[in-house]
Amino acid sequence: MYESGEMYLETLLVLSKKKNKVRAIDISSEMGISKPSVSRALSKLRTEECILVGDDGGLIFTDKGRQIAEKIFERHQILTNLLKMIGVDEKNAVADACKMEHDISDLTFEKIKSFVNK
Repeated sequence: MYESGEMYLETLLVLSKKKNKVRAIDISSEMGISKPSVSRALSKLRTEECILVGDDGGLIFTDKGRQIAEKIFERHQILTNLLKMIGVDEKNAVADACKMEHDISDLTFEKIKSFVNK
């Protein structure tokens, strides 16, 4: 999975917690990305069997897509908390966690998660 694909899935997850139906235009607005760019990315996510598009245009996770989205979302939350714990302000903690969440190894993340949750 490529980083931008993870970002689209995470955005879909966040939006789906707020709305019953999330469409491509919602992701476009949330991410500040053009509708054609979002459409291309969503097409790739469909090809990779991460999402489906309902008859009403709503985006639906496959099991695979939901697992990826939840993994990235959890990483974002834990890393943000860690950075705030060590004194990083909220804005920078969120931005830096967003960069880190895609590249950190599973082993390192589990150690950080254990540390933060103590």
